[in-house]
Amino acid sequence: METFGPLVDAQWLVDHQHEVHIFDSRSYMDAREGKDAWASGHIPGAVFADLGSDVSAPPCQPGGRHPFPHEGDFATAMSRLGYDGNRPAVIYDDVSGGIAARLWFMLHIVGCQAAVLDGGIHAWTEPLSTDTTPVEPVVFEPRPWPAGRLISADEVVARLESGGVVIDARNRSRFIGKENRIDDRFGHIPGAISLPWEDNIDDLTGRMLDLQGLADRFAAAGAVDDGSARPVVYCGSGVTACHNLLAMELLDISADLYVGSWSEWGADLARPVATGVEAGS
Repeated sequence: METFGPLVDAQWLVDHQHEVHIFDSRSYMDAREGKDAWASGHIPGAVFADLGSDVSAPPCQPGGRHPFPHEGDFATAMSRLGYDGNRPAVIYDDVSGGIAARLWFMLHIVGCQAAVLDGGIHAWTEPLSTDTTPVEPVVFEPRPWPAGRLISADEVVARLESGGVVIDARNRSRFIGKENRIDDRFGHIPGAISLPWEDNIDDLTGRMLDLQGLADRFAAAGAVDDGSARPVVYCGSGVTACHNLLAMELLDISADLYVGSWSEWGADLARPVATGVEAGS
C-alpha cells in the first residue's frame, strides 16, 4: 500500500478492511464513555483505543491534560490492542477525525502506516458490529518519539521569537478568551494564529475539505513548507491539534505538536496570556 493514507474514505475501507488494523478512538468530554459507544456498534473488526489510558499518559503539570505516554507504555497499549505496527492502521471517531488524528499522528511519527477514516463512523454505510471479543495480544516494539516533533512550551516561545508560525486549533471563542468550562485561564499564547481544526471539515459532508480549500486556509496563516522552521500546532490538550497536522500532511507541510498545549500553558501562571484577536490572527 505505497499510496496508503493519511486519509482514506469509507469505500476504500470496505474494500480493504481485512488488510488493515482498525481502531475506534471515540472519546467525549461529558459523561459518555467511548468504550460504551464502541460496544453499542462499531466498524467490524475495530478495536477500541482509549484516549485517556491507551493514547495518553495521566494528566500532570507540566504536561497538561493528555501528555504523550512513555514509548514503552505506548508499545504496551498497542500490543494489548493487537497491533504490532506492521499492518496499516485506520483510525476513526464520530467527529470527523478530531480525536482519531491523535493516534494517527503518534503512529505516523514512529514510522507506522496510518490513516484517518474521512468522515468517521458517520461515513460508514455498511452494518456495524457489536462483537466485543477480546483481541489477541501481539508485540509492538517500543519506538522512540522523534526528537523535534514534540515541542515544549519553551520551544514554542523560541519559535515565536524567531518569527515562526504557531497555530491554535481550538475554536474561535476559546482563542479570543471567552469564559468556558474547559480552560484554566482564558485566551491564547501571545503571537499564535487562530486556525480552528473544525474548519478543515466541510459542513455539508462532514469530510475533509478538498486540497485547494485546505491550501487556502493554511497559506493564509503563513503555514507553508518554504524551508524555514516548521510550524507548531497546539489546542486544548494536544489532541484536536493533530487534525491540523493531518491536514498539513495532506499538503506536504511538516509541522510539530506542542503536546501540553493550552492545558499546560494556561495552568502555568508564569506564562503570558493574550485575549481578543491580534493582528495577523
